[in-house]
Amino acid sequence: MKTIDDLLADGVSGKRVFVRADLNVPLDGTTITDDGRIRAVAPTIARLAEAGARVIVASHLGRPKGAPDPAFSLAPAAERLGDVLGRPVAFAADTVGDSAKSVTAALADGEVAVLENLRFNPGETSKDDAERGAFADELAALADVYVGDGFGAVHRKHASVFDLPARLPHAAGDLIATEVGVLKKLTEDVARPYAVVLGGAKVSDKLGVIDNLLGKADRILIGGGMAYTFLKAQGHEVGISLLQEDQVPVVQEYLKRAEAQGVEFVLPVDVLVAPEFPDLKTKAPANPTTVAADAIPADQEGLDIGPETRKLYAEKLADAATVFWNGPMGVFEHPDYAEGTRAVARALVDSPAFSVVGGGDSAAAVRTLGFDENAFGHISTGGGASLEYLEGKTLPGLAALED
Repeated sequence: MKTIDDLLADGVSGKRVFVRADLNVPLDGTTITDDGRIRAVAPTIARLAEAGARVIVASHLGRPKGAPDPAFSLAPAAERLGDVLGRPVAFAADTVGDSAKSVTAALADGEVAVLENLRFNPGETSKDDAERGAFADELAALADVYVGDGFGAVHRKHASVFDLPARLPHAAGDLIATEVGVLKKLTEDVARPYAVVLGGAKVSDKLGVIDNLLGKADRILIGGGMAYTFLKAQGHEVGISLLQEDQVPVVQEYLKRAEAQGVEFVLPVDVLVAPEFPDLKTKAPANPTTVAADAIPADQEGLDIGPETRKLYAEKLADAATVFWNGPMGVFEHPDYAEGTRAVARALVDSPAFSVVGGGDSAAAVRTLGFDENAFGHISTGGGASLEYLEGKTLPGLAALED
């Protein structure tokens, strides 16, 4: 896999370099609430621009339905990228139309432009190879070289991720090189003890990674909404908590396999409950009650791990040499249910372990709760991509960058 260093050695001055970035940032209207992904890809873009490349940045944002939608415009991300880079960034109002062609053609050496949301074109996400390929052909006509640096999208077989690299000389950007290097530390010659913390809403989203990690991790800590399916699998009442009833037999089987393989599964011993989900807009006090994990009232919903579980999880992480964390422990967006997630983040900061925060809500929580990003070994920009890598899957966007 070629890198930016290889491109720079060959020379990029005057060349149109297409950078597939991940600018899929959360928005409140047109206000970016977390610019972590923009800051993560900026060094690659800066290196290319400083070397005289004419940089064309492209990304998706959200899930528009294959047509322009102002709610999913990349204009705010383009503006923020200019702030981070400290240089003007032009913006094309379409992906491969007249605006894209004129804006990219007008670029001078060292200048940067951002195309509008790639998913405004149905060819980007099409499952039809011909339709996807036709869109990739139009994108390829805009550039001379391709750089893949949108790690958060490499698990998608999309035109700009999978098909476009086959049409241009290509290389991996600095962010992807870093992400892959980190993930190798979680899968090859792992420093032990190796602890994995999994949270989030649905256990079904994590089954593949749990299945693969049963043969690799020393202990797996479970929190978030998915914890209640595990508690149900142990025969406990979970009230009106989030539950995937159809996954209970699968979870029971995983618990048996873990015991047979000597992998320690750590589940909550107490939880915070309330009769209804909190109001995340007003953040009105929720007044939760703490109960034992095996004593959740039938009319209550579990919304965070309790104080004893926070202590237990901190103890289980204290002696770890490697930690991977994906998914919050509760509804961290509300202050009454943020302490579980805060406790896990604090445990990683205090631990000497090589700690990896696996993107998505976990990365957002770290920033929302005010932790120094540099206190962690690595904060990934791709939650889904990280999980699929750890499942052992081939990621289309990475395979496309191989020579």
